Amino acid sequence: MSETELDRAEKRYAQAKARLQALRNREATRQRKLDTRRKVILGGALLDLAERDSGAAAMVDRLIRNLSRDQDRKAFAEWDGATPGGDNSPARPSDPDGSG
Repeated sequence: MSETELDRAEKRYAQAKARLQALRNREATRQRKLDTRRKVILGGALLDLAERDSGAAAMVDRLIRNLSRDQDRKAFAEWDGATPGGDNSPARPSDPDGSG
């Protein structure tokens, strides 16, 4: 049986559709990687600042306490806030929301 013009057109359409989906998948992957990179960079910058600034350290402590998943909080179990020689130790607010 010979391939008709309609069969060839449907085949080209299916191939074009597959190429489009592959491009969409690559773009989605690129966006996820960029998002992850941004989060890592900002997280590193925030932790670096928290080591030098007690206000930032207090904010990071508050963020850690408010993490909803135990496994996420465990990732920060050894993090101790600001180090000596910076802006001293992190401020530890007495109330839960850290407002004073």
